[in-house]
Amino acid sequence: MQKTFIRYTFIIITSAIFLIFFINLLITLHTLESQQYNKFYTKSEQVIHTLENNQAELSILQENLDEDYLTRAKAAAYIFDTQEEISMNVDEMKYLATLLNVDELHVIDENGFIIAASVSRYVGFDMSKHEQSRAFLSLLESDEDYFIQEAQPNAADQKIMQYIGVTRKEKKGIVQVGFKPTRQLEAKARNTCEYIFSRFPTDSGEQLFAVDRFTGAILGHSGGMNTDFSAAYYQPEQLLECTKGSYKKEENGSSMYVMVREYGDILIGLAIPQTNLTHQLFKQVFNTLWYLLLIEAIILILLNYLVKRKVVNGIHLIIQNLMDITNGNLDTTVAADDNPELKALSSGINTMVKSIISISDRISAIIKISGIPLAAFEYQFDAKHVFVTSGFKELLDISEEKAKELCQDAVKFDKYIKNIVNNPLKGETDIFQINDTKYVRIHMSESSNTNLGVIIDISKDIIEKQQMQYENTHDTLTKLYKYSYFKQLASERLQNKPSKSVCAIVMLDLDSFKSINDTFGHDIGDKYLQHFSNIMRSMPPEHFLSARRSGDEFCMMLLNCSDKNDIIQYLNQFYQALEQTPMSLSDSQSKIIHASSGFAWTADSNADIDELLNYADEALYDIKRETKGRFGEYHMS
Repeated sequence: MQKTFIRYTFIIITSAIFLIFFINLLITLHTLESQQYNKFYTKSEQVIHTLENNQAELSILQENLDEDYLTRAKAAAYIFDTQEEISMNVDEMKYLATLLNVDELHVIDENGFIIAASVSRYVGFDMSKHEQSRAFLSLLESDEDYFIQEAQPNAADQKIMQYIGVTRKEKKGIVQVGFKPTRQLEAKARNTCEYIFSRFPTDSGEQLFAVDRFTGAILGHSGGMNTDFSAAYYQPEQLLECTKGSYKKEENGSSMYVMVREYGDILIGLAIPQTNLTHQLFKQVFNTLWYLLLIEAIILILLNYLVKRKVVNGIHLIIQNLMDITNGNLDTTVAADDNPELKALSSGINTMVKSIISISDRISAIIKISGIPLAAFEYQFDAKHVFVTSGFKELLDISEEKAKELCQDAVKFDKYIKNIVNNPLKGETDIFQINDTKYVRIHMSESSNTNLGVIIDISKDIIEKQQMQYENTHDTLTKLYKYSYFKQLASERLQNKPSKSVCAIVMLDLDSFKSINDTFGHDIGDKYLQHFSNIMRSMPPEHFLSARRSGDEFCMMLLNCSDKNDIIQYLNQFYQALEQTPMSLSDSQSKIIHASSGFAWTADSNADIDELLNYADEALYDIKRETKGRFGEYHMS
């Protein structure tokens, strides 16, 4: 009966396959051209999107560069207006141009002559002699304070440059900077059909091109610009007939399928040899035939399989499920519905497995009743399933999906746990950080066959311990390091500093702090100290280590300096931050915090910290005796 069933099924399916093949041949012949047009439309969308994106990027680039160049021009004008002692010889102008990262720097007087320039031959040039340079002279007579000129050949050398002029504030004149517009020119070059098509992927035999609809000029071609463009399908009047796809004959008698899309004044087209379409037609049709024959074979095999399964495979499935359960995969559900007897057997096995799993649930309930935040786990590598109690995923801060994945694979579970226990909290052996606020203790017992473990939440104890450590090392009011802890850290940093670096100890004292307390009260005085400490903490941590000594006295260590000049530079940076960050004393009054300081520096990693602190103290007292509000260096008497 099984052979007769398969034979008649084969005759019916084979007849249906050949009928489907004939219908598919007719449909494919009709739809292939539409498919090609849809592919072309997608490619043309990509081309248009690329053109529009390139244009947008070019506009943004130009806008950003103009703003950047204007900032540098204003910076140059500011230097000349505020630093009268600057020599404006060619070497000095070249140096300033390098500092400002510009290609050229000119100073133009009120008569329109270049009186100083980073290019020596430009000195003395009359700006009124050329249309390009003359445009900047309007700044001398108008209220405008800057002029940004488009990139163009300059008057002196005819090289492409972009110039920006800014009026001077202190005297009549113009400061002009120049740039080579390399990035703008490169961006414009990329925003052409020729550039885009030369890099645009096409299928074999395809020709992607763009034509000016009015002049017929070829604007771009995927095969390069050496192609013979005299063919009919390159002419605008012919292309306009191909907006929905059309066949066009070539001089050699071959035929091309041409598709065109209008985009502004551009006709974007794609030409494909008719032989390509014919090849695709036969390829698709015969591929379909082979797929149908393959499906027929699969159907016959499946039918044969299903008949066999009703007799034999139900029992095999139950045996396999029992082996999985024996290996520890307790999530396995035995399912055999081939006949009532196998179905009853499957139900009995599933009931037994559920009773085993309930043991885990009872243990989890006992742990929950105890009120202790802990979880237990057990796993064997020869049994994939991992036994865990409830609370496991909460203690390790993992999702339900991740917990399920780990519990179904002992190897993954072991790797995950080992990754945690191999990275204990600094200074601890069995305590591990799970996230910013959760810490656990993990005890494990490993044997040749079984791994047992307990996870306990000790986040509260660790956070309290860390808070105590913070309070022992940090000043409550300013949140800076306490003086004693600062000395310990400074000594360690000094001993471990790079061999060729220098460091400095700085002692600071706030000027007129008593008058702040007396005038505005101690609450404002405390905020005054906090404001000062906030500025200290805002300094780069790789170079500044800050602490409160007592009252209005503070100290710093300057690290990773190459020489004394570096130290002075960082101190200037700190004092500049004080100047730029005044504190509000009341609704109507604010004050810049002034502080005096002294520093002592060394390159010796074995130097004594207490000695450096004393030297810095002496330098501080010298400064306060002479003047206030600045810093001074300790000098050995």
